[in-house]
Amino acid sequence: MKRILHDNGLTLVLLVMFILTLFGQVLSGWQAHNNDQREHHQPAVSFLGYFATGHFWEATAENWESEFLQMCMFVVLTVFLIQKGSPESRSADEEAVDEHPANHKDSVRAPWPVRKGGIALRVYSHSLSIAFGLLFLLSIIVHAWGGAREHSEERRAHGEPPMTVAQYLVSSTFWFESFQNWQSEFLSLAAMVYLSVYLRERGSAESKPVATPHDMQE
Repeated sequence: MKRILHDNGLTLVLLVMFILTLFGQVLSGWQAHNNDQREHHQPAVSFLGYFATGHFWEATAENWESEFLQMCMFVVLTVFLIQKGSPESRSADEEAVDEHPANHKDSVRAPWPVRKGGIALRVYSHSLSIAFGLLFLLSIIVHAWGGAREHSEERRAHGEPPMTVAQYLVSSTFWFESFQNWQSEFLSLAAMVYLSVYLRERGSAESKPVATPHDMQE
């Protein structure tokens, strides 16, 4: 158990932080939703009932979609583009991040798709961006569904007809919610890539060693 905690500490701590902050979001979102319900003379929902509301799913999914879009684009863009001096980028003099995986097809420790070759290797060679891309698409679908549900509830409270998912997808509200999250993710990512050229955090894998010149990767 000690070894598992040591070897997976970063992932485990981040997951714990995710759970704690998600609980904070749910608790505060539940209270905010019920406050809004009371203002519209609608019945309050229970804590568990809040998980079935569009309010919860819209708020959650629109944030997830921006994170997964950010990571997908970062993984793909770093294949083709560089930032000289940033540890987040490959070196300007480096032709490729790694050698062709087919050279390791006989290695017993290589992942199964590498040993298999063919289509399995082709897919596995881009599996990280594919995974983030699929998670982004799933999140945007949930965002659209949750948003349509939330705004339909609001429209009903005002005596108006509900909104379909298709109507919500082409609405300015949906794109405003998406773009306001997307732009912040790309800004923070650009800041991370560029600031890491000149600034340091001793001991962090996301930083160059403190004494490394600015124009060197590490």
